[in-house]
Amino acid sequence: MSSNPVIREDAIQQQILLAAQQLFQKYGLQRVTVDDVAKAIGKGRSSLYYYYKSKEEIFAAVVDMEITGILEEIARAVDRATGTEARIVAFCLTKLHLIRKRRELYGALEDGMNADEMSRYAPLKKEAHARIITQEGALLKKILKGGIAQGELRAIPAQELESLVFVLLGTVHGLKREIVIEEAYGRIEPAARTLARLVIHGLKA
Repeated sequence: MSSNPVIREDAIQQQILLAAQQLFQKYGLQRVTVDDVAKAIGKGRSSLYYYYKSKEEIFAAVVDMEITGILEEIARAVDRATGTEARIVAFCLTKLHLIRKRRELYGALEDGMNADEMSRYAPLKKEAHARIITQEGALLKKILKGGIAQGELRAIPAQELESLVFVLLGTVHGLKREIVIEEAYGRIEPAARTLARLVIHGLKA
């Protein structure tokens, strides 16, 4: 019995993206070619063009795959936690622990880029950041609304909730920058727990 062609094509695309991700991380975006990716999966260049028309399309798909993986990992950690404070801790911890993984990939991607490549890359990076912020914001809002529904938090007007999510995300991203600059990875867990306690204390029912 032949395999489902849709599943097979999805598997090939995943194979392409995983190979490209490893190559980008190892050699940087500038030094990797479509031929390199094709060779890594044992296929010809023309086979890759059936799925992606250029290295830039492959790159955009790799970034999209990374974003999806990050968001799914955070969501799984939150789902495993019990109680609003624990869910906020899980959100922050997972987000901050992913710093190293993202730095390895994006640092390598940007390594060796010339001015023209950086210019083309900037909109994609901005779009990726906006997507992450939007979906992380939706997840935080879900956590807080769940806390209200469970009676752990006081009722929060819609505008205040939006502001709170904005502040929380800004704080987490600020912590991320400081941790990277200072290489203070040992402070991730205390920082996440302190932030969660502050939120819960300020919003208790």
